[in-house]
Amino acid sequence: MLENLDKYRVILASNSPRRHELLKGLGISFEVKTLKDIDESFPEDLDADDVAQFIAQRKANAYEDIIAPDELIITADTVVVVGDKVLGKPQSREHAICMLHSLSGKVHHAVTGVCLLTNHGRKVFDSITSVQFANLTEDEIIYYVDNFAPFDKAGAYGVQEWIGYIGVEKIEGSYFNVMGLPIQKLYRELKNID
Repeated sequence: MLENLDKYRVILASNSPRRHELLKGLGISFEVKTLKDIDESFPEDLDADDVAQFIAQRKANAYEDIIAPDELIITADTVVVVGDKVLGKPQSREHAICMLHSLSGKVHHAVTGVCLLTNHGRKVFDSITSVQFANLTEDEIIYYVDNFAPFDKAGAYGVQEWIGYIGVEKIEGSYFNVMGLPIQKLYRELKNID
C-alpha cells in the first residue's frame, strides 16, 4: 500500500515514541529528523480547536528552507482542550497534577493537527476526539504522575497507560488520535500525495 510514497524519503519530525509506533504500523519506511527550539506558542485569541493545526504548521515552517526535493515531512501537534482552555505538556509534577484534576469527571477533546510538507506544497488537517474521564481521586492522580511521569504528553496523560485503563470511560472518535496521531486519517491523506 501507499506505493505513491516510493518517490519520497518520508521524514517524521517528532521525537514522540507513540507517533513512531503508529507510523510504523502503516508499514512505510521513514526517518526521524527533528529540529531544536521550534516556537510552539500560539496567539491567545486563536480558537482552542485550531491550536494544534497552527502549531503543526509552525513546526513545518521550520523545515521549509531545508527540505530536499524528494522529502515528505510529517509534523504533528496534539493538545487537550477542556472547555475553552488548551492544555499542552505539563511543566512540572504540580502542573501535571493540576491538569489531571481539571480533566477529572469531565469531557475533553484531544486535538491533533498534522501537516504534510513537500516541495510542491502542504496539506494540513486535524482530528478531534472526545474523551470522557471518570472522577479521579487525589491518590489516583498522584500515583499516575509519580509512576508514569507524563511530562511529554498533552494534558498530562497517555490514554494507553494506567490512567487510561482506570480513568477513560468513553471515547468518541479515533483512539490513536488521543495517542498523538490520527493514523486512519493520515493514511487517507498520504494516499492522495502525488
